[in-house]
Amino acid sequence: MTTAADLILLNGKVTTLDRSNPQAQAVAIKDGRILLAGTDADAMAHAGPGTKIVDVAGRRVVPGLIDSHMHIIRGGLNYNMELRWDGVRSLAQAMDMLRAQVAITPPPQWVRVVGGFTEHQFAEKRLPTLEEINAVAPDTPVFILHLYDRALLNGAALRAVGYTKDTPNPPGGEIVRDARGNPTGLLIAQPNATILYATLAKGPRLPAEYQKNSTRHFMREVNRLGVTSVIDAGGGFQNYPDDYAIIEELHREGLLTVRIAYNLFTQKPKEELRDFESWAMQVRPGQGDDLYRHNGAGEMLVYSAADFEDFQMPRPEMPPNMEADLEPVVRLLAENGWPWRLHATYDETISRALDVFEKVDRDIPLRGLNWFFDHAETISDRNIERIARLGGGIAVQHRMAYQGEYFVERYGHRSAERTPPIRKMLDMGVPVGAGTDATRVASYNPWVSLYWLVTGKTVGGLSLYPASNRLDRETALQLWTQANGWFSNESGKKGQIRTGQLADIAVLSADYFSVREDEIQDITAALTLLGGTPVHGDGDFRPLAPDLPPPMPDWSPVRHFGGYQQRAEALAATAAVASFCGCANSCNVHGHGHATAWGADVPVSDARSFWGALGCACWAV
Repeated sequence: MTTAADLILLNGKVTTLDRSNPQAQAVAIKDGRILLAGTDADAMAHAGPGTKIVDVAGRRVVPGLIDSHMHIIRGGLNYNMELRWDGVRSLAQAMDMLRAQVAITPPPQWVRVVGGFTEHQFAEKRLPTLEEINAVAPDTPVFILHLYDRALLNGAALRAVGYTKDTPNPPGGEIVRDARGNPTGLLIAQPNATILYATLAKGPRLPAEYQKNSTRHFMREVNRLGVTSVIDAGGGFQNYPDDYAIIEELHREGLLTVRIAYNLFTQKPKEELRDFESWAMQVRPGQGDDLYRHNGAGEMLVYSAADFEDFQMPRPEMPPNMEADLEPVVRLLAENGWPWRLHATYDETISRALDVFEKVDRDIPLRGLNWFFDHAETISDRNIERIARLGGGIAVQHRMAYQGEYFVERYGHRSAERTPPIRKMLDMGVPVGAGTDATRVASYNPWVSLYWLVTGKTVGGLSLYPASNRLDRETALQLWTQANGWFSNESGKKGQIRTGQLADIAVLSADYFSVREDEIQDITAALTLLGGTPVHGDGDFRPLAPDLPPPMPDWSPVRHFGGYQQRAEALAATAAVASFCGCANSCNVHGHGHATAWGADVPVSDARSFWGALGCACWAV
């Protein structure tokens, strides 16, 4: 007898990433797994009286995306509190959003813009000034984190955190001061980012009920982009097990819409070994199920090995005690069969870490542990070879899409051409997977990463890589699906549309394989399935996915603005400014976007004459 499917997707362009069956038209799903990928007729042979049939109307269908490096657990706890500038294309629109959020945020709450954007994505190519922020928010605390290089605080936020002329600079950070010694509101990582996230941690937290709601909305937001699995990289101020209580409660209640494999990130400088000794007695790698499972250690193993990725600052030199601190931790992990991941931006840090790994490997073979480096922007061929010999991998993220301009400014365009050398890594046989490192140093949008992998461009449009370090679309997609299974020890379980694998699938809003390269970053999911169950639906597919309760609290920026700002929506928002404009006619140059013109950095001494010669009327508004 033919097995009856629970769900069948028909009439699609299915990219399976299964070499034995690369393309299909339909997918049949049973008990959360792929039953068959084939023709419509093949799939319909498994239709029964209870089978749900979904016509995807010729859309591209791909395996659900897997982010090998995101901070989704921490991000979820805070998502509803954050105003996201991810995807916003003009500072004028960003400031309009800030102004509107300030108006509805009650005391003592803050308005927070916590990373995920770069000044280079704005048409104005700059950040707001402190004067501009204070003008729109004289009384409500505002905290704006730009990558991990700086934070902008208005006067109300400075009062809330208690920074005064007597507050000392923390190690590796600077509280910028005016001529009288008073803090201006600018905090600088030099390059240690502790000052930034320690200041952010001083803000109010959501109560547990709201954190639960917030996490559900963040998971649904990444579902909207086609993400079905995440390897969580831990994070500062994310303590285990306390800060995992919400995600574990959602797991127990069957409310996870993303599969999560979590790594544990040490929290106490100089007490890292004690952290891992304690955790090794509490949890083991692989413990859990297909929805929520432990994945080992990292990305922070010891604080003396952390090279912060602020390319506006010189490369930090790791202290001489790095190896002595790192070896006992790595030895403990290897003895207990714990995989690990290690944050490492620069080749110099990777070299020293590999010295330790090779020493431990002589006593305890590391091959088979699926350990890996994160980031590796400036890694050398020699160190790629050393990683391959030890059976390690490299997880890359699209941080250069947000910081490429800074890297080029400091080190030159030639040096940026292999940051990181992804094609070389693949050619040398090292496991490579892709991710975002969201939510602070980059956006959580996987399609921005895929755009970066394919085009070699930053979100600001700067071309970084020659053709030799760019990927074709299928290879890039593999790094976001099949390849990432290695990094959570789940190879063969997910990442392909193949019989027996988990039925995690994204039906796309546009055809990834045929849209213009620039339009890759605009793709979303029309329908997302997790284990064959719809967790997101848009347009005609919206009725298939369950509704969420509204974002909590009622002043949440997510309730009013959502998350990532799609480019089409950003253009619509700019057009909407016209309804609030007091002029009779739009400007011949800027339409009704007068704020953009006012803030523009034009290379002339008389800006009014310059724009006026082009027909601009903004100066009369």
